[in-house]
Amino acid sequence: MTRKIEALLAEYGESHQNPTNKAVHWICVPVIVWTVMAGLWSLPVPAFMGGVDWLVVVLVLALVYYLALSVTLAVGVAAYAALGFWIITLVAGAGWSVWQVAAVLFVAAWAGQFWGHKVEGKKPSFFKDIQFLLIGPAWLISFIYKRAGIPI
Repeated sequence: MTRKIEALLAEYGESHQNPTNKAVHWICVPVIVWTVMAGLWSLPVPAFMGGVDWLVVVLVLALVYYLALSVTLAVGVAAYAALGFWIITLVAGAGWSVWQVAAVLFVAAWAGQFWGHKVEGKKPSFFKDIQFLLIGPAWLISFIYKRAGIPI
């Protein structure tokens, strides 16, 4: 019996066979994830949240989703999130507007994604099922894990 994560990764991979589209995804998916993180970090925090920012709330929910699919992939996503947060602090520390940098990169990365899918000749997976927006990062991490001999 195939585990749910294996089925999701296989289905996601069906529309990511072209080498150019794959290369685009290796660049654009991490950038998109970072831009979403940066955008959430930039949102004002309402008083009722007790100082917990939107990024933390969404990361906790995302990690619960990944944990339900695969503990090892959740660890990889958490490591990427830590790297992403570090980059946010670097951008903010440099005096740049985090949300503006994120907005520019978000648009550019999605343009790249859609171009990659045009080359592929297939629509992005999330048009079929929105959860594939979360499977993209896991798909990339799964390749790293396979190369390192880490089970998903």
